[in-house]
Amino acid sequence: MTDEAEVLVRRAGRLGILTLNRPRSINALTHGMVRTVTDTLSEWLGDAGIATVAIVGSGDRGLCAGGDVVSLYRDATEGDGSAAAAFWRDEYRMNALIARYSKPIVAIQDGLVLGGGIGISAHASHRVVTERSRLGFPEVTIGFVPDVGASWLLSRAPGEVGCRLALTAESIGAADSIYVGFSDHFVPSDRIPALLHALEVEDAAAAIGVVEQPPGEALFAADAAATDSAFGLDTVDEILAALREAGSADIADGIQAKSPLALAVTRESLRRARDFSRLEDALVQEFRVSMHALAAPDFAEGVRAQLVEKDRNPRWSPASLAHVSAAAVAGFFSEPDVGDLTIPDFAVSKETA
Repeated sequence: MTDEAEVLVRRAGRLGILTLNRPRSINALTHGMVRTVTDTLSEWLGDAGIATVAIVGSGDRGLCAGGDVVSLYRDATEGDGSAAAAFWRDEYRMNALIARYSKPIVAIQDGLVLGGGIGISAHASHRVVTERSRLGFPEVTIGFVPDVGASWLLSRAPGEVGCRLALTAESIGAADSIYVGFSDHFVPSDRIPALLHALEVEDAAAAIGVVEQPPGEALFAADAAATDSAFGLDTVDEILAALREAGSADIADGIQAKSPLALAVTRESLRRARDFSRLEDALVQEFRVSMHALAAPDFAEGVRAQLVEKDRNPRWSPASLAHVSAAAVAGFFSEPDVGDLTIPDFAVSKETA
């Protein structure tokens, strides 16, 4: 395979290595990359020579900055939505496969890890962060809603920190990522090559144990009481009012600049996900939400403003939370015209392997 391939696939001893290889785009996921990762993982399941899988990113900027949203934008503005539907079906199935994979997957969450980057890493059995790691879900900034299993992960974070991360689009470092539940182990970036080399012959837990270090203090843990007090309220309007009353107007202002509709749908998505018993249920819900978001005006407008024309001045519709109706929010959770997502039954989970 040449260096131009979007995913580099190689073996080293007992280790299978998947390298996301679009460094100029911080390894943003294309549909082809999703298919390659899925096909390779499926092939390695039956390969006795592969004991452990590692997922890493090319370049020094990050593992993965998310999905290739500009391609999704083009489908929203010029296509019929079928390309986006196909991408999300395959991406969410890949997320489920990673979560249920019967061999250890070590995801190296070095550098920037956003949106789909969390999807391809945070469902793995062993998730490694470094001092350079920054993880987050920025979707509401572009009029979208956190997906790739985000509603599952965020709704199971301690207290209300998951709601805070979803609505503010904040990114967090290593210690907070472990606290929130996106990651497991802190390894200094200069020790990652040694870790990968050890994985060629050792099992994942032993190899990580040699190089991991304490992650330091989780800032969000120290702020838990204030976070829970504000972000535990029912509506985004109530959350904003509580933040302002508590003297956190800067946080409230940051949220208020996001898509009002995306904020309201995100709040509801996390609320519903708390009742789910499986990641797959959250992914099915997220597919519904993503397809409806694609058809709504804010996604295309958000990508235009942030990534295409880059004027940073999105014109949201509706323009304020006061004009977001309960019926509009509920509509995002109905079955889309393309039908619901179906996910294969990955019978052997990492917990029982």
